[in-house]
Amino acid sequence: QVQVVESGGGLVQSGGSLKLSCEVSGRTLSAYDIGWYRQAPGKEREYLARLWDNGLKQYEDAVKGRFTIFRGTTKNVVYLQMNNLKPEDTAVYYCKYISGPGNAWGRGTQVTVSS
Repeated sequence: QVQVVESGGGLVQSGGSLKLSCEVSGRTLSAYDIGWYRQAPGKEREYLARLWDNGLKQYEDAVKGRFTIFRGTTKNVVYLQMNNLKPEDTAVYYCKYISGPGNAWGRGTQVTVSS
């Protein structure tokens, strides 16, 4: 099994920044992608960004230019740097391990942006 753990959420003022971490462990493949998603109260889970194993990055328009997905010094840790946060960014943020045989989700980390 693959375990996914997010961390780094918290309370921040509008315009502030947070850096979320996603750590994967367990029986991971040598090649896999990582996706970041979020879910606000009363809304469906929303795709934010994806980091392919080959280094390609993709962002949803709502966060393009403000959020950056990147891998740490070890392959199993991926970050989501979030800048210029807005109250509408308030949500639970989830990391997703993506591979051919199957995917795995973390339990999420809460991000709250105050106005």
